[in-house]
Amino acid sequence: MSRETCYRCFWPKAHCWCATIEPIRTRTRFVLLLHPKEWKREKAATGRLTHLCLADSELHMALECDVHPAVQAILSDPSSYPVLLYPGAGARNLSRGELTTTDLGGRRLVVFLLDATWGRARKMLKLSPRLQQLPRVVFTASAPSRYVIKRQPQAGCLSTLEAVHETLLALDRCGLDRYERSDQLLAAFDRMQQFHIDCARDPARADHRHHGAAPPPSAAEIAGRFSDRAPAVTSRRRRFIREGG
Repeated sequence: MSRETCYRCFWPKAHCWCATIEPIRTRTRFVLLLHPKEWKREKAATGRLTHLCLADSELHMALECDVHPAVQAILSDPSSYPVLLYPGAGARNLSRGELTTTDLGGRRLVVFLLDATWGRARKMLKLSPRLQQLPRVVFTASAPSRYVIKRQPQAGCLSTLEAVHETLLALDRCGLDRYERSDQLLAAFDRMQQFHIDCARDPARADHRHHGAAPPPSAAEIAGRFSDRAPAVTSRRRRFIREGG
């Protein structure tokens, strides 16, 4: 018998988060562009969770963004100042205050994020010339990744949710946004991970998706990785970005 699923958060209905999440209001509009393969396979990933936690956000499945009507409408809106959260030459570091209210010129900041693996994100960008033309922004992460159930490809890489958290921290510091409930995103992230850890430790649970996941980390590993002073873990899976240096 198939389990019942909430088609908003894509969690089993027995563990649906929707009623317990109070979305955060932000000045900044976040647009999360999810690769089609991520959309199909990673329904409970951090991009979707981030969208649920942010009232001023949108989540779109997109590959060639130049032919995506909703994306093009945002890019063509004269009241918006769109940027791409992605490293590259000339990217402005939000943590250093390299984007100002003068740059915005009274327009609303719109941050686009590519929610995919590094390889898929590069393909999305290659197929989307208008995204390539956007000003790019980055940040200097205040802490290493807290990801326990997945490993990052290298130090400095973060999940989509962590990247949005760091972006809001930087925007708050430079006066471009207000991030008063800065603990909420990370609390949701920790809760999501704990659910997966509990399921991995109890394979008999009917609400667990079995897909050959790695064995759950030990209590000592969890405690170490959740420490702000812990080193970032490494791995094949990327979700975001810290400017080097």
